[in-house]
Amino acid sequence: MKLFKKDPLQIITFDSYGTNTHLYLRGRALEDESINLDSKGWFHLFLNSWKRMETDEIKHANINVLLPNGEIFKTTTDNHGYFKIAVEVKNLKTYIDDEGWVNYHVSYADSKVKRTIQNENKFPAKTLIPSKKACFGVISDIDDTILHTGVVSTLKWKVLINTAFKAVKKRLPLKGASELYNLLHNGKDGDNANPIFYVSHSPWNLYRYLNLFLEQNDFPEGPILLRSMQSFFKRKNTGDKPQKQIEILNILKTYPNLPMILIGDSGEHDADIYKEIAELFPDRIAAIYLRSVNHKKRMIRAKGVFSDYKTTPILFVEDSIQAVAHAKKMGFI
Repeated sequence: MKLFKKDPLQIITFDSYGTNTHLYLRGRALEDESINLDSKGWFHLFLNSWKRMETDEIKHANINVLLPNGEIFKTTTDNHGYFKIAVEVKNLKTYIDDEGWVNYHVSYADSKVKRTIQNENKFPAKTLIPSKKACFGVISDIDDTILHTGVVSTLKWKVLINTAFKAVKKRLPLKGASELYNLLHNGKDGDNANPIFYVSHSPWNLYRYLNLFLEQNDFPEGPILLRSMQSFFKRKNTGDKPQKQIEILNILKTYPNLPMILIGDSGEHDADIYKEIAELFPDRIAAIYLRSVNHKKRMIRAKGVFSDYKTTPILFVEDSIQAVAHAKKMGFI
């Protein structure tokens, strides 16, 4: 019997987005720490949080990306186990399901790898290609936009409590948020399959946690775009854009003919980011919805950002009912 048995290997893929001829995927190769998202009790919840942050990544591993047509693309993980692939392909639309997803697999390139779960060197991946019926897309923040997080609390202590000591199944969405997003996803015709992109400053370590939250609360499925833990501590140079802003710009450039609705909150920097993007793409942003937060100074500041702005419809909403009413008026739903 081995006293120090190594954890099995896994590959976590992050749902991404692409086009009929462009495949884009991110993921991470890690040891499987057996995180149980159904755990109860503060100790087990804290232990799960520790495992999410203290990862054992697989550096410089060769990864195969296997498409449904048998085509294989190769990539390699970096010093933190992350990999990214962006390649031109043919006829991806052949494999799109009704909601616009292409399903495929990734694996470790070394066929001798045996430390995977049940010795199965095959991990699911999928990429969203917006439907031709889509009239617009939605780019949404997560924290305090659809998920009660507490980013405006003093020293953000509520963020720590909610993330480390609350089971994902105990986390509550903002009232009416799921209904709003499904209405936007279905669109005016009821079957438009308008794509939803979830963008957050949270680290990739929380990907599965956030994905389960969206799933269990019936939010439309969509790519979840986060950032690496290393970027939290990396010193930013003057002029550097937040990762959230970079992701939004990439989405807009990927779909030049698809208008976007931006949804965020008034608590942190969504107002600044969204205004700058709307100024860069005045004909692309159909509307901006910012949820009000319980913080007077931040609300005043956020509204001040748009005090002289007239190009894109801006709505500060107290609840989802106001957003639904505006979306109906605008003909989005």
